[in-house]
Amino acid sequence: MIEMLQNFFASSGLFAMDIGTIIMLGISCLFLYLAIAKGYEPYLLIPIAFGMLLANLPLAGLTDEGGLLDLLYQGVKLGIYPPLIFLGVGASTDFGPLIANPKSLLLGAAAQLGIFFAFLGAIILGFTPQEAASIGIIGGADGPTALYLTSRLAPHLLGAIAIAAYSYMALVPVIQPPIIRALTTPEERKIKMTNLRPVSKREKIIFPIVVTIVVTLIVPSAGPLIGMLMLGNLIKEAGDAIPHLVTAAKDTIMYTVTILLGTTVGSTARAENFLTPQTLGILAMGLVAFSIGTAGGVLFGKIMCKLSGGKINPMIGSAGVSAVPMAARVVQKVGQAEDPSNFLLMHAMGPNVAGVIGSAVAAGLLLNMFS
Repeated sequence: MIEMLQNFFASSGLFAMDIGTIIMLGISCLFLYLAIAKGYEPYLLIPIAFGMLLANLPLAGLTDEGGLLDLLYQGVKLGIYPPLIFLGVGASTDFGPLIANPKSLLLGAAAQLGIFFAFLGAIILGFTPQEAASIGIIGGADGPTALYLTSRLAPHLLGAIAIAAYSYMALVPVIQPPIIRALTTPEERKIKMTNLRPVSKREKIIFPIVVTIVVTLIVPSAGPLIGMLMLGNLIKEAGDAIPHLVTAAKDTIMYTVTILLGTTVGSTARAENFLTPQTLGILAMGLVAFSIGTAGGVLFGKIMCKLSGGKINPMIGSAGVSAVPMAARVVQKVGQAEDPSNFLLMHAMGPNVAGVIGSAVAAGLLLNMFS
């Protein structure tokens, strides 16, 4: 009887526990707490954290070849999940603010500064160009783009980069406000912007078609992301004719793929490849990239504010990172803290949408250069 109990214990996960496993289980539980109790992007963090939990449970075999998470991971490895997420983003996002104010594209471009700054920093630290490109893309605050690029250039870094990218996306409301306040004055934060012009249905339908053609001809590698983003938006704008496709793209497909993507991304964060100095370096460079991207957008916003005679609130530049619509909401919140009557959300959505396009283009450029 005692021998049977000993054999049972020896075959259990408890017997295989080590300090690395305990740390990773603790990190996953911390992420679950932040998502559920604190509300830090629960749609992203809950699947990611639970994927980490499952992957680090000893002897469960979920990530072994042929295991459940290994099979689901093929959607990341083959580059299927990220474009499908872009389909959902496009179907749930109004591109009207960007069309109404095309200058927002400049703010979206300026906020990609962090990508190239982190790329150079990673090169200096000894990472290969492919690894550096994958680290740099974290600065765009766009999880699907980071996964898409990393899966092609540096798949061995996917776990660390995925956790960094999605963690910083979730922490946008924590990271961005101090940077915005440090770079702007109270007077600048109080600037009220005039209402955006109405955008016609025809413009909204033509826009995704034109962007798809132009961007894909210039940067073919960006085609999968840009194409699915614009397809989703085209479905949204043609919604009167195809209401069921709109619902499928922005709800059914979006949420299903979010669960699959988050869980499989979290499952790549196993103790043996996550608890390393390299991972800490990636997390640090990712934070630097995201912070510089935010700062770049704000500083360019200040330039545009000066050139416009004080008509543009420089804070909207911080929304040029790709975290839609989180970054735009941060601008709204910080602006209303200075003046409750100031409404900047729609103005910030222009750079926010431009940032999504900008990060996809940046990923395409890096893929062209280093694949």
